[in-house]
Amino acid sequence: MKFLKLLLVLVVFQVQAQQGGMWIPSLLKGTNEKEMKALGMKISADDIYSVNNSSLKDAVPHFDGGCTAEMISPKGLLLTNHHCGYDNIQSHSTVENDYLTNGFWAYKMDEELPNKDLTVTFIIKIEDVTTKIFEGVLNLPSESDKQKKIQQNIAALNKSYAREAWQETMIRAFYDGNQYLLFVTETFKDVRLVGAPPSSIGKFGSDTDNWVWPRHTGDFSLFRIYADKNNRPADYSKDNVPYKPKHFFPVSAKGIQENDFTMVMGYPGRTQEYLPSFAVEQIVNDLNPAKIEIRDAALKVQDGFMRKDNAIKIQYASKYAGVANYWKKWIGETKGLKKSNAVAVKKDFEKKFQERVNKAGKQAEYGTILADFEKNYKDIREYAIARDYFTEVVLRNSEILSFGYRLYQLEQVYNTKGEQAFNDRKNNLISGFEGLYKDYSAQVDEKVFEQLINLYATKSPKQFLPESLNNINASALTASVFGSSKLTNLNSLKELLNGDAKSVLERLNQDKGYQLVKSIADSYQKNVAPKFDEINLKNIALQRTYMKGIMEFFPNDRIFPDANSTLRVTYGKVKGYKPSDAVIYEPVSYLDGVIEKYIPGDYEFDVPKKLIDLYNAKDYGRYADKNGKMPLAFIATNHTTGGNSGSPALDAKGNLIGLNFDRVWEGTMSDIYYSPEICRNIMVDARYILFVIDKFAGAKNLIEEMTIVYPKSQKAK
Repeated sequence: MKFLKLLLVLVVFQVQAQQGGMWIPSLLKGTNEKEMKALGMKISADDIYSVNNSSLKDAVPHFDGGCTAEMISPKGLLLTNHHCGYDNIQSHSTVENDYLTNGFWAYKMDEELPNKDLTVTFIIKIEDVTTKIFEGVLNLPSESDKQKKIQQNIAALNKSYAREAWQETMIRAFYDGNQYLLFVTETFKDVRLVGAPPSSIGKFGSDTDNWVWPRHTGDFSLFRIYADKNNRPADYSKDNVPYKPKHFFPVSAKGIQENDFTMVMGYPGRTQEYLPSFAVEQIVNDLNPAKIEIRDAALKVQDGFMRKDNAIKIQYASKYAGVANYWKKWIGETKGLKKSNAVAVKKDFEKKFQERVNKAGKQAEYGTILADFEKNYKDIREYAIARDYFTEVVLRNSEILSFGYRLYQLEQVYNTKGEQAFNDRKNNLISGFEGLYKDYSAQVDEKVFEQLINLYATKSPKQFLPESLNNINASALTASVFGSSKLTNLNSLKELLNGDAKSVLERLNQDKGYQLVKSIADSYQKNVAPKFDEINLKNIALQRTYMKGIMEFFPNDRIFPDANSTLRVTYGKVKGYKPSDAVIYEPVSYLDGVIEKYIPGDYEFDVPKKLIDLYNAKDYGRYADKNGKMPLAFIATNHTTGGNSGSPALDAKGNLIGLNFDRVWEGTMSDIYYSPEICRNIMVDARYILFVIDKFAGAKNLIEEMTIVYPKSQKAK
C-alpha cells in the first residue's frame, strides 16, 4: 500500500513537473503555475505577470525588434547578448577605433554612445480580443475574404483601443489563428551603448562553436535606456535621463547546480510545432538542404576575404554572422529531426487524431484534413523549393541582386502608384543605400554572386527559370555584370537614380545588373509566387482547423501556441544530455575551456592577454564557484528559439542567473519538435558576466549600480 501511494505521488509529480513549451505570461495561473512550482519555483504567477503591480514582465523588453533584453539596475541599465548589440557596436567601430576587436566600456554616463534607430519595447498589458477580431468573419465564403475581414478588424481595434498617448498596441494571432491577443506597449528610442567585451570574449568560438556545446562565449553587451523627465519614451536628447524601470532583476552570484529550476522570459520569433508530418518531411528532404547549400557557398567566399583583410572583416562581420547562424541551425535541425524520428512521431499522432475524429463523429469538419495536407504539400513542393532559391539567392545572400530587387520594387511602385509615390520611395531608397554600401565590397560580392547564380541556374526548378539563366556560363555572366553594372558602386547608383521617373527607369533598364534581376524577379512573380500563395493559403486554413481539432480532441495535452515574437515564459531544469552513443555532456562549462581552445591570432579562438593573466592568477574576485573555478556557461531544458537571444535566465526566486544566447546543435529541431531528452538552451553564467565587467574591464561603476546576490558564505552587497 505504501508503495502504491509513493507511485501515485511520483506519477502526480511527473504530470505537474513537465518541461518545455512557450507560454503566454498572462495565462500562467492553473496548470502552468503548478508545473513550475513542482519543478521548484518559489514565486507566483502574479509575480511574473501583473497589470497593476510591478512584475517580472516589466524587466523584459523586446530589444531592437529581434532580440530580448533585461533590466538589471534602477538606472535603466540593460543587458542583452553581444550578438544582439553587434550591429550597434560595429556602427561605432573603425579600423582606427575598433570596438569589435578591443571592446568598449563607458566608465561614466556621459561616455555612453547613442545608437540611431535602436529601440526597446516593453509590454504593459495583454488582453484577449478573439471575439472582436472574429466579428463578421466565420460565415464568409472564402479564406481570402476571412483574412481580409480579420485584418480590417485588427486595424479598427488598433485605432480605437484606449491607451496613453505615448503607448501603442499590436494584435497577434495565436494557435494558428484560433485566438487573438492585444498587447499595449511602450517603445523607447534613446538607447545608448554602455559596455561590450572584445569579440575574443563576446564572440569567442564564433561560427565554429555556434550551436555547439560546450560553449565558452561571453555573449553579452550592456546598454542604457534614456527617457524624458516624466520617465516616458522620447527621441534622443542630451536632456534625457536614465529610465527608471518598474522592475529590474537582482543578479545572482550564488551559482547553479544540475536539476535547479530555470525560467526564461523573452520574445521567441517563430516555431512550427504543429506542422503535419508531410510538411516536416519536405523541410528535411528538400527545403533545408537547398538553403544550406546556398549559404555554405556564400559563407566560404566571405570567410576567405575576412581572414585576409581586416577592413572587410569589419564590413562583413555582422552580415556573415547572420548568414552563418541559420545555415548551421538548419544543419542541426535536420540532424535532430532525423535522430528523434520526428516524422514518425507526427504520423503516430496523426493516426490518433484521425481515430478521435472518427470516434466523435466529426468527419464532416475534420475528416479530410490529413488527406488534404498530403495533397497540398505534394502540390506545393516545386514552388516552395523555387521560392527558397529566390529568397536565399536574390533577397539575402547576393548583395548586387538584393540591391537590384529594391530597384525592381521601385519600378513596380511607379507602375502601380505613379510618379509621386516613385519619388518618395526613391528618396527613402537612396537614404537606405548609404548604410548598405558602407559595408559593401564589390570584390567580395562578385565571388559570392558567381557561386550563387550558378546554383540558382542549375538547382532551382528549371520550369520556373527565366530565359536569362538557361544554359549560362556563370563566370562569363559574372564578369559581364560586375564589369559594367552601376549597382556595384554607391555613387554610380546615385547617378542612375538622378532625375525624373522616366529617365531613371530608362537608365535602369539599360543596366546589365538590373536587367538580370528584373528577368529573375519577373519570372518568379509570374510563375512561382501566385501558385505558391494559392496553395499556401489553403494550408493556412487547414492548419487553423487542424489546430482547433488538436485542442478539441487532446484537451489534457500541453498545447502551447507557436512563437510569434510576443512575450513568452518557458521553464525547465539545468540538465546535461546525451547527444550520441557513449557521449555525455555535463551542464556547466568553465573558463578552463577557453584556454584549452586558445589559438593565438585566430579570429575565432584568440584570447585577450588580460583574460589569460586573470586565469593564470586564478583572480576571479567574488565570482568563482566553491571549487575555485570560473563558471562560464550552462545548459537547461528551457524551450527557446531565435528571438530568445538575450533572454534572462532566472532562478526559482526570479533572480538573474544567466543570459540565454543559443541552443545545442542537436536541439535546434525544437522549432518543429521539442524533446526534453536532447533540446537544451545555452546561457552565459551571470558570474562570468560579472567577472568580465569587474575584473577584466574594471567597470566598477556598473557593478555598483546592480543589486548582486552573493552566496551566504560571502558578505552580501
